[in-house]
Amino acid sequence: MSNTKKMTYTKEGYAALQRELSDLYAAREKNKEDIAQARSYGDLSENSEYDEAKKEQGRLAVRIMEVEHMINNAEIIDDRDIDSSVVSVGSLVTVDYKEKGCDVVYHIVGSYETDPRNGKISDVSPIGSALIGSHAGDKVEVELPNGKKIHLTVKHVERATA
Repeated sequence: MSNTKKMTYTKEGYAALQRELSDLYAAREKNKEDIAQARSYGDLSENSEYDEAKKEQGRLAVRIMEVEHMINNAEIIDDRDIDSSVVSVGSLVTVDYKEKGCDVVYHIVGSYETDPRNGKISDVSPIGSALIGSHAGDKVEVELPNGKKIHLTVKHVERATA
């Protein structure tokens, strides 16, 4: 039995992973051509194009393995399975952010999908993990990595729509 932890993704996040893997496979094929071209220039000991192409080959190989691993260990959340009254991956959560003095909307997503500038926070981030399992009306205290504590009141929870 595998000890690999399943990673949670929304359907959109999983599709993005699949697109990235497809793009990486295409880039790997292009890289093979680049290596062949650079090799045709002759002396490899002073061939910067060859050196760069080989470095890119290694980078692509590592990223392909990472993305394949993520896909193989993905758990896709079906939005029909999300209880819209409880904060979970795939939820849109409106909170009263006491320290900011305003409402903030967070879209709780899997860690691969994180995009804080657009309100997408990971379910394993300090705020995301503190909100998981909450309901409207719940007060949540979050300890940030810098040691500060923030206070959120969950105002509204709903399923995110694609």
